[in-house]
Amino acid sequence: MNGKSARFNQFWNYLLLSAIAFFMLFPLLWLLSTAFKSGSENIFEFPPQLLPSQPTFGNFIKVWQTNPMGRYLVNSLIVASLTVGFNLLFCSLAAYPLARLNFRGRDGIFTAIIATIMIPFQIVMIPLYVLTVQLGLRNTYLGLIFPSIASAFGIFLLRQAFLGVPKELVEAARIDGCSELGIWWHIMLPAIRPALMTLAIFVFIGSWSDFLWPLLILDQPEYYTLPLGVAKLAGTFSLDWRLVAAGSVISIAPVLLLFLLLQHYIVPTDAATGVKG
Repeated sequence: MNGKSARFNQFWNYLLLSAIAFFMLFPLLWLLSTAFKSGSENIFEFPPQLLPSQPTFGNFIKVWQTNPMGRYLVNSLIVASLTVGFNLLFCSLAAYPLARLNFRGRDGIFTAIIATIMIPFQIVMIPLYVLTVQLGLRNTYLGLIFPSIASAFGIFLLRQAFLGVPKELVEAARIDGCSELGIWWHIMLPAIRPALMTLAIFVFIGSWSDFLWPLLILDQPEYYTLPLGVAKLAGTFSLDWRLVAAGSVISIAPVLLLFLLLQHYIVPTDAATGVKG
């Protein structure tokens, strides 16, 4: 009886989780279905038809040929890659002393950094815009990544990862005459590789999907990123949702591919394996 009851409860748990997963994935499924539907199919019928009766790649071809989607894709890739690189560098450099070095005011500095997480971007958006313009960075790649070269979340995440590295590794490196910068590079960074990969994925997705800041800082189409390019489709094609959906699929495909390729790196760190108990 207990075995049957356990299997029954497990069945309902799987059923509930499957229903939740379906409702969460339904917008994505509807987007994919709309992107492949031909002009003769009604995309707003009820109940919705997720499988196109006449699937076609024509929407993707038209969007790619009539808009510089390739240029938008390259711009997004450049901006997201630079943002990830700067975040990994600056966040790790800031997190290491906050985790491993003792100096006056360390806890206060860390508290102030974490407090900035509660400040909405809209509050600092205008001062950032004015500063970016005064620096002559409008309509530049550097201007696009300027507000995101480091983040409080990244510093917090890497600091917690650094705290998990055994002290014995650091002490052994210091006995061998390694400098603090050498310890950061040769000992700490390899030990927290999973945390670095996790931060890279979050930063890449956030930068790739950012719409508000590029909209504010750009007025030259040659610097548009994919979110701005997809928003432009709505006016170009007078709200032809099939073409807008096709552009959206082109925009999210690299992010999904990146996550599938790197998800196995998001695992607990095994830094402690180098220390004997």
